[in-house]
Amino acid sequence: MFENLQDKLNQAFKTLKGQGRITEINVAATVKEVRRALTDADVNYKVAKDVTDRVREKALDRKVLIAVEPGQLFVKIVQEELTELMGGETQGINVKGDPAVILIAGLQGSGKTTFTGKLAAYLKKQGRSVMLAACDIYRPAAIDQLKVLGEQVGVEVYAEPENKNAVEIASNALAQARKLGRKVLIVDTAGRLAVDEAMMQEVENLKKALNPSETLFVVDSMTGQDAVNTAKTFNDRLNFDGVVLTKLDGDSRGGAALSIRAVVSKPIKFISTGEKMEALDVFHPERMASRILGMGDVISLVERAQQAFDEEEAKRLNAKMRQNKFDFNDFQAQLNQIKKMGNVKDLLGMIPGMGKMIKDLDIDNNSFTPIEAIIGSMTPKERERPDIIDGSRKKRIAAGSGTTIQQVNNLLKQFDEMRKMMKKMNQMQSSGKLKNMMR
Repeated sequence: MFENLQDKLNQAFKTLKGQGRITEINVAATVKEVRRALTDADVNYKVAKDVTDRVREKALDRKVLIAVEPGQLFVKIVQEELTELMGGETQGINVKGDPAVILIAGLQGSGKTTFTGKLAAYLKKQGRSVMLAACDIYRPAAIDQLKVLGEQVGVEVYAEPENKNAVEIASNALAQARKLGRKVLIVDTAGRLAVDEAMMQEVENLKKALNPSETLFVVDSMTGQDAVNTAKTFNDRLNFDGVVLTKLDGDSRGGAALSIRAVVSKPIKFISTGEKMEALDVFHPERMASRILGMGDVISLVERAQQAFDEEEAKRLNAKMRQNKFDFNDFQAQLNQIKKMGNVKDLLGMIPGMGKMIKDLDIDNNSFTPIEAIIGSMTPKERERPDIIDGSRKKRIAAGSGTTIQQVNNLLKQFDEMRKMMKKMNQMQSSGKLKNMMR
C-alpha cells in the first residue's frame, strides 16, 4: 500500500544525499518534497504540515555526527516523526473481565466480520477461550459468514437468526459465555454503507448494555480521507479504544492510515491483510515507519514465522534434512506453512532492501499453484523418491497438473539442487567446517 509514498520519500531524500552538511536551504527543499509526498499519499494536510515542521526543526537543531551523512540523519528524523505520528508506542488490547467483552464497530465492507474471526484466532493462540456473537442482523449471510469463520478457527458462534434485536442477542450471548466459562466474547455488529443515526444509536445501545472492556473501530485503509472522517464520527459517539486498519495489502495511497491517530487521538492496535485468519498483526508504529521508508520489518517477519510454523513439525523436518531424506511431501508441507504467513509479496517487503526489487513483480500465493499441482499429480512413491521420475512419468505428471514437461523438469531440477545443498550443509556441519565458517 505504501509503495508510492516510499518512492516519493526516497526521491525527496536524494536532495540531501552527497551533501557535506545540513543547511537551511537543502533542508527546506527536502522538507517541501516530504510534505508533498505525504499529501499526495492522502495524509491530512494539517497533519503533514505539523510533521514536516517538526522534521525541519529537528534537522536544523542537530549536529551531524562524523560517521553519519546528512541524508541518513534526515531519514532517521523522518522515521522518528512518522513513528510519533502513528502513536509512538505499541498499544495492547484490553482483555480484562469475566468474560472480557470486545465490541467491533465500523462501516459495511470495512472487513469487520473477517477481523472478528482473525481476532478470535489470535486470542485463541494465546490460550484464551473465545466465543463470537453474531449481532449483524441486517446484512444477508452475515451470520453464516461468522459461523464459517468460527468453524475455521475452532470457536463457538452465538446467533439468533430470527431475532432482530441486536442488544437482546448480545446480552444473551454474554449470559451464554458466562455459563460456558468463556474468557472472551467478541461481538460483531452491523455496518451500513454510510454513517446514519439508526446505526450509531444501535451500536451506542450495544456499548451501554455490554460495557465492553475494549471497543475497536475497523476501518478500510483504502477509503482515503473518508476513513479519517468516519473514524472521527464514530469516536465522537462511541469513544472507542482503538483502531484496526484492514486491507493494508491493497494498492491505494494509504496515507489516511497515517492520519487517523493524529485526528482521533486513539491508537492503531491491529493491521490486517488479506482473508487468511493468520494474517493479523499487532500494530507497531516504529516498525511501520521503517517499512514506509524501505527499511523492512524483520521482527514482524520472524513473529509471523513463529506463529505459522509448528515446533514439532520443524524438528521432524530438521531430522529428515540431516538424514538427507527430505522429499516432496515435506516440501509441500513447507509451502503450506509459508502460505499461512500471509501474502508472499507483503512478506518479502518486510526484508530490508527488497521493497524496490519486488515493486513491479506480480507475486502472490497463486504463484505456488503450478508447483502444488505438479506435486499433487505425483504418486505417493514419486513424492518420496523423485529420482524414479522418468520421461513417461513426467509426461503423465504434466498432463495431470495442467502444466508443461518443462515446468515439471524445472521443479525437479530445483528440488534436486536444494537437496544437494542440504546434503552439503550436513556434511560441513558434521565435519565442523560450518561452525568454523560461522565464527
